[in-house]
Amino acid sequence: MRVEVKPEMLRWARKRAGRSLSDLRKPFPRLESWERGETRPTLKQLEAFAKAVFAPIGYLFLPEPPEEPIPIPDLRTIGSEPLGQASPDLLEVIYLCQRRQAWYRDYARLAGEELRRFVGSARLEEPVERAAEEMRRELDFDLEARRACPTWTEALRQFIKQADDLGVLVMISGVVGSNNRRKLNPREFRGFALADDLAPLVFINGADTKAAQMFTLAHELAHLWLGQSALSDASPDSASIHRIERWCNQAAAELLVPLGVLRGLLPRKEPLAEVQSLARRFKVSTLVILRRIFDAGRIPRAAFEEAYEQELNQLQRRPKPKGGDFYLTKEARASRRFVRALVVSTLEGQTLYRETFRLLGIKKERTFFELGRRLGISADVLSA
Repeated sequence: MRVEVKPEMLRWARKRAGRSLSDLRKPFPRLESWERGETRPTLKQLEAFAKAVFAPIGYLFLPEPPEEPIPIPDLRTIGSEPLGQASPDLLEVIYLCQRRQAWYRDYARLAGEELRRFVGSARLEEPVERAAEEMRRELDFDLEARRACPTWTEALRQFIKQADDLGVLVMISGVVGSNNRRKLNPREFRGFALADDLAPLVFINGADTKAAQMFTLAHELAHLWLGQSALSDASPDSASIHRIERWCNQAAAELLVPLGVLRGLLPRKEPLAEVQSLARRFKVSTLVILRRIFDAGRIPRAAFEEAYEQELNQLQRRPKPKGGDFYLTKEARASRRFVRALVVSTLEGQTLYRETFRLLGIKKERTFFELGRRLGISADVLSA
């Protein structure tokens, strides 16, 4: 049975997913003919196509492409222009995080948790140095303890725990939900913040490097301090047209690498020779150090831009680590605070298993109970 579908809707769905005709030629050899309106797909073929391009099949029967606004302020730019339409991957990640946040907000309200008073406590008119110092105090962000961390991964883990202890749901993933075939693109976005005084949430694109994730986390936390939800392209070299993005970048840089401390460590000559050692000391990317050396007035803009471009090219060529513990990965993707609350609520009969499985992206009870055991939850609930 052939189905009536407009060729322009097929083209829209393919381009929306960032796919070319050649990408889809093998599974759909007649796609080009469908897009020209010369032939029509069967319902089964259309269902398979919709799945391949991550589009609800109902969209394909619409008379024209639907509007899909990003549900939070989009502060990403290329030059002075907005970045434009979000990919299906990005939209699905935002929707999933919003569902998780809504669940945790209800849970926190019923549990009588206190409001997170740091959310919205900063103002754009406030000097970033003062805001960064307040963030450092609330987070118990110790520069010397960070220096002692053996790796960037350990430093990031410590930073996440500090935010989690403060009440922030920190979710880090490089894929959509639990689908390892749908990898997120750091060039599209590095993170976003969902401000809320009971369930503040930060999402970090885990496809980025650990050192880059450190800066993104600091940037998104700055958004929470302003009480501003936003989709960001947090980057040390950013010269965003948005005042909020510039402030958050400056606050993040000052939190991670205080300018007063950095100036005391820079040599009188050849400051760029110390980039690697300073990156190890502060456990940030070399790109952040380059930016801070420029902020300190030790190199001209032309030298900064040249060094930044060279370092960025080197970082992009480095292979990314693979593998890891499934349960630790699941916990990182959904936030330890969120996962713990959800598992406890489910075991106590407050949340349905099917809702829990949907929010965590799991299918088996065995996985759920092992996740609880890894978090030390099951015994707590049974003995209560």
